[in-house]
Amino acid sequence: MDQTTSCVYVVDDDEAMRDALSLLLSSVGYMSKAYPSAGEFLDDYDPEQPACLLADIRMPGMSGLEMQDELKQRGIEVPIIFITGHGDVPMAVEAMKAGAVDFLQKPFRDQDVLDRINDALQRDLERRESVRETSAVRDRLGSLTPREREVMERVVAGQANKVIALDLGVSQRTVEIHRARVMRKMGARSLAELVRLVGKVD
Repeated sequence: MDQTTSCVYVVDDDEAMRDALSLLLSSVGYMSKAYPSAGEFLDDYDPEQPACLLADIRMPGMSGLEMQDELKQRGIEVPIIFITGHGDVPMAVEAMKAGAVDFLQKPFRDQDVLDRINDALQRDLERRESVRETSAVRDRLGSLTPREREVMERVVAGQANKVIALDLGVSQRTVEIHRARVMRKMGARSLAELVRLVGKVD
């Protein structure tokens, strides 16, 4: 994973904690940005940048849970790791149910933080790759003619060329030509791959 392109956002009202985490992250080559409040983070957040968020769950003003809710309202998906103090575990469980990827109880070991950050950044990169692939598949589907789309839907449903030809009232050779064009336009090398690609946008 390319640590230089991913950013770790740190949101904590405790200045000493922010400084310690920023120092730890820079010592192992992570790019990071630290904020004393959820509001300042939300104002500065760039959804285009691969990232994860390390945030205190209990903060004055907007809490970590409220920030998580606000991100969801904005349609922003970023893996969140919450930092929790003693007695915050029920809140952390609530956060996990709402989509947070992990939580750390203070005091925590440096390696535990780094391991969780690594996992969260990997998860974000995989999600972004999946979104890109789905978008590319939609574009390819859009390039099919209505007849090619009809043939593709029947091929994916497991129908044989002979059956498709009868269904559509065309020759088997015509179905084979359409099928070959579908495979080429969709960038699929096999029927199994075509089924997987179409399944991504269903």
